[in-house]
Amino acid sequence: MSVAQPEVSVAEKESYLGTVRRLASAQKKAARGAPPYSIYVNRKAGRYLAAWAFRAGLTPNAVTGISAALTFSGIALIATVEPTWWLGLVVWFLLAAGYAFDSADGQVARLRGGGSASGEWLDHVVDALKISTLHLAVLISAYRFFDVPNDALLLIPIGYCIVAAVSFFAMILNDQLKAAYGATSASAAVTGAEAKADGRSRLRSLVLVPTDYGFLCMLFVLLGFPVLFFVAYAAFFVANAAHLALASVKWFRDMGRLG
Repeated sequence: MSVAQPEVSVAEKESYLGTVRRLASAQKKAARGAPPYSIYVNRKAGRYLAAWAFRAGLTPNAVTGISAALTFSGIALIATVEPTWWLGLVVWFLLAAGYAFDSADGQVARLRGGGSASGEWLDHVVDALKISTLHLAVLISAYRFFDVPNDALLLIPIGYCIVAAVSFFAMILNDQLKAAYGATSASAAVTGAEAKADGRSRLRSLVLVPTDYGFLCMLFVLLGFPVLFFVAYAAFFVANAAHLALASVKWFRDMGRLG
């Protein structure tokens, strides 16, 4: 009489690197002109974290929770601890690690056969909270610890908070409206004239470096040097405000064509 063997899960049968390769083969195609850190660094880091989380039996929501814990720990340090050289490194690590886990939760969902509406809602709400509180933490730190020559400069993190929140909402709304109107973009092989467009997209990707959250995380390495940090932070704000102004015109025209 034979005894039935317990079913072996995919995670148990394949190696860790096998899981990583399976994720890479199922990776969504990056949009042309997407910010470089998010695509070439963060997505790959998230892939390795997702493989680990999947094999450890973590759910996508649990991975989102890890991302939130790391990110908001870094944000709390910005607002409460006087800037030093080591604080900048710690904040950068916490924010960057949180960002990598933020990329991992969706990849874990794909490994498990698909995500859920509640998981997507949680991910977006955490992102929205992160985007706003990060710049408010900079405002608190500048007010408490920076030798700001003019109080009007404190408007910069307030403006950055507004720009970041509006940009995030607009991009989410763009996707929702396009889905509601059935607008899809077909992917094709990059040949001939499309190769030139692909070259332009790489240039656009470099131009968008200041709008990349991963590079914003790196900026906090300078937190222990307030003058350098605030000058670079202000430059990032100007670049993001200009991008939102220009992109909003294009997005509005895109929405007009949907009707």
